[in-house]
Amino acid sequence: MEADREWMYEGRIVNGMFSNKWGDKVDEFVAFALRHPECVNGGTAIRCPCTLVKCQNKKFLNVETVKVHLYKNGFVSDYYVWIYHGEKEVHQRCSRSVRVSVSETDQMVSDNMNHTTYHRMVCDAAGPEFNPDEEPNAEARNFYDMIRAGDKPLYEGNSKHTQLSAVVRMLEIKCRHKCSQAWFDDMSNFIQELLPPDNLMPLDLYSTKKLVRGLGLPVQVIHCCVNNCMIYWGDDSDLNSCKKCGHARYKQTVRGSGNRLYIRKLKVPYKKMHYFPITPRLQRLYASTATANEMRWHSEHHMEDGKMCHPSDAPAWKHFDGCFPDFSSEVRNVRLGLFADVPGPTNPKGKIDVFLQPLIAELKSLWGVGVQTYDISKRQNFQMRAALMWTINDLPAYSMMSGWSTAGMLACPHCMEDSDAFRLIKSGKQSWFDNHRKFLPINHPYRRNTKDFIKNRKVTKQFPGVRSGDEILQDLNNRGLRKVMDVDAEVVNAAISKTCGWNKRSIFWDLPYLREHLLRHNLNVMHIEKNVFDNIFNTVFNIPGKTKDMYKSRDELNKYCRRPQFAQNLVTSKYPDVPFVLNKSQKKDVLEWVKKLRFPDGYASNLGRCVDAKKLKMFGMKSHDCHVFMQRLLPIALREFLPNRIWEPLTKISLFFKQLTSSSLTDEELRNLDEQIPVILCNLEKIFPPSFFDSMEHLPVHLAYEARIAGPVHYRWMYPPERYLRKIKHKIMNKAQVEGSISIGYIMDEAAKFASFYFKEGDPTLPLKEKRNEVYLDDIVDDDMFEIFKPPGKAIGAEGKRYLADNEYTAAHLYILMNCPEVQPFIDVFITEKRRQFPNLNDEVVNVVTEQEFPSWFEKYVCS
Repeated sequence: MEADREWMYEGRIVNGMFSNKWGDKVDEFVAFALRHPECVNGGTAIRCPCTLVKCQNKKFLNVETVKVHLYKNGFVSDYYVWIYHGEKEVHQRCSRSVRVSVSETDQMVSDNMNHTTYHRMVCDAAGPEFNPDEEPNAEARNFYDMIRAGDKPLYEGNSKHTQLSAVVRMLEIKCRHKCSQAWFDDMSNFIQELLPPDNLMPLDLYSTKKLVRGLGLPVQVIHCCVNNCMIYWGDDSDLNSCKKCGHARYKQTVRGSGNRLYIRKLKVPYKKMHYFPITPRLQRLYASTATANEMRWHSEHHMEDGKMCHPSDAPAWKHFDGCFPDFSSEVRNVRLGLFADVPGPTNPKGKIDVFLQPLIAELKSLWGVGVQTYDISKRQNFQMRAALMWTINDLPAYSMMSGWSTAGMLACPHCMEDSDAFRLIKSGKQSWFDNHRKFLPINHPYRRNTKDFIKNRKVTKQFPGVRSGDEILQDLNNRGLRKVMDVDAEVVNAAISKTCGWNKRSIFWDLPYLREHLLRHNLNVMHIEKNVFDNIFNTVFNIPGKTKDMYKSRDELNKYCRRPQFAQNLVTSKYPDVPFVLNKSQKKDVLEWVKKLRFPDGYASNLGRCVDAKKLKMFGMKSHDCHVFMQRLLPIALREFLPNRIWEPLTKISLFFKQLTSSSLTDEELRNLDEQIPVILCNLEKIFPPSFFDSMEHLPVHLAYEARIAGPVHYRWMYPPERYLRKIKHKIMNKAQVEGSISIGYIMDEAAKFASFYFKEGDPTLPLKEKRNEVYLDDIVDDDMFEIFKPPGKAIGAEGKRYLADNEYTAAHLYILMNCPEVQPFIDVFITEKRRQFPNLNDEVVNVVTEQEFPSWFEKYVCS
């Protein structure tokens, strides 16, 4: 079959012209699709299988448009079996490591069962060892029940839905819309009233889950010590009390007093955790055609123009491949990242390693032995192994995971003992002021500056660099730190932690490959950016209780720096105004501007709701609000109100985060950022008092290094898990049993998501419909239209017209010329001419001259 379909990816263009032979094949493909009414929408529309992101078998278009798309873009990759256009996909149930032809497989399937999409779903979930012809054991009986349900029509005469297809659709709808069990039961009863009496639709959620329980993946409930000392797991699973503190495992069985005594029938533990094994979940990613191909994407894509767009392009990934060639030689081996967010005052803190023991044991097994896994995309078995690349956490969780304390004067996990932080004499807080000159080049003038930083201090030391895994492990061994599970760990580690930043030996060092990683734990850019923005905004707006420019900071300012102009007036006992704080009218102007801002749909939340016009501040800003304000609005908001010497460093820190969080990065760009950030922080130190600089203002100095080592930031920050945690919290239906509610909801989600891959219309969780204000450019845009005029969306509300003032017209004209890709070659010609005329022009002057003279030059150049 695949050999017969090779024409789809070969011979489309011959000698610069579209091939007639290839066009005839496309006509045959379209005719094939039209012969299957279940895959046709409205009589003339079929799914477009071209490579456009909006298409790829997701969007229905009329057949002529589909042909045009295929001529222009070609077929989506690996679409040899036309499952979205009426062809049954092959499912091989035995000897899966050997390829067989489609006709042979179809014959096997037809001989054994009436093969449908949902039969394939059941077999994919069951795994390669499942054989429908064998006598079922207790575990396999669930899959046989689903196969039988896949053969039975929902009611007599219904050819569209079987019992299985109806059940999984209902379950998916419940999970997607976060419906309660009561809703599901009521809806099931209502559907019963609409269907004939002899229908097979389940009556409630319990019956539904019972039918599809084979799609669910395992979860282990592990009892824990109420004091977080141990878990009853492995060799300790039969203990009835904690081997450390002696606390009982189960709650007392006899309750009450006097004549009202009763015995608890079940043993109820004081505390328990739910562990979701990762091995079967990784295997399921290879069990479905919807995900199996994507598991190899990291090895099949190629860097373009030296831009890193994925961690696999980065040195950390390549270094790991070089250290373990036997692992990297199998591209289907899995590399994992671990997100951790530990909320609430009752979190286990440093004892989190106790609860990580099952995960570490499974990771060690996946590294050393692996597990036999069936890859449905290649129709073969392989030994899948997995490795943990790094963890991604906020700063408190960073300490719990790594064992390095992120509080105090040694809070930086990169500088470690090389930190120059100190405690302020008035406020008593740690300050990281003047801690960045050591990152500058050795001959930088700031190193000799004794006025703008800590007075009378020159800096000659250099940052020694980030320690390797071997160096850190040697340090831990030399100090004698213990794992928290060890009997004497609490006493030994407490004594050692008084002399260094380590507070334990992390359980992650049990992984044999961890020492080879260039980066083991990521600094979370999301929280760092938010904290930096909060400090800047609250200080510039002088928010009471949150500003860093307090009277204590003024009292101690000249003990560290030479800034007598900001000292207290001894006559009036008042402190003079500082140039980095806005006055009342300026704050009002900024907040009114923010309140009127409108963003593209889905780009940001409504920041106007965060404006407090009475107290002249902003409140309730989420991390993404701060992200947008920091990168997009801060330079504009403060441009007219702050002196250039203050506005420029604030703008540069804004641009630093904007460039750092780009979706693709080059090594040269990141090296430039790594060189720029110490200068930016030093310029901020020349403006703000020492109290402004806590550890969060210091950590940006290491972010460009981490991006250069590990790749783009958006794979290594907390936005995805934070958003998923919000989704998880919505599954809590019983607040007395929070963990159980989340566990049940998550397992049901897994089953529904897996089933959705087999729906004829595709996964309904993917956005097939146009979003609000979304526009598909191919439908409305001429190919000759300039890129800048292609609309990214629809306008909100009715259109309005007005005349532009001269300065507005000039600004709009300049913006269009400078941001139009088609004009860029002419800009290059203009700059080349200017540099030829004036060889000594620097880049800043060239930019100014281009803005002033290019529009008129361009008009003359084109007309001539």
